[in-house]
Amino acid sequence: MTAPRSTPRPTPGPASSGPGPAHQITLLSRPGCHLCEDARAVIERVAAELGVPWSERDITQSEDDLRLYWEMIPVTLIDGVQHDYWRVSEERLRAALGAR
Repeated sequence: MTAPRSTPRPTPGPASSGPGPAHQITLLSRPGCHLCEDARAVIERVAAELGVPWSERDITQSEDDLRLYWEMIPVTLIDGVQHDYWRVSEERLRAALGAR
């Protein structure tokens, strides 16, 4: 099995606005997913404003990802931990990034 592909998305600004480790957002998506497009727009906006790096991973490139996430995409991970699925709440995302 090949490793899942990830497309890094650089964002301007510092990776963290305060003490503590920087965060990383990962969007799990698949081609043709309209909810993924909506989630991508929210993540791009929040990540750019907060200076948080993010990446997108196509679940169709990994059998494990397909099995785990097929019925949940888009899925948002923060620091590798599942945060949201189906829809991304901008308020919840901002709160999670500010509270960690």
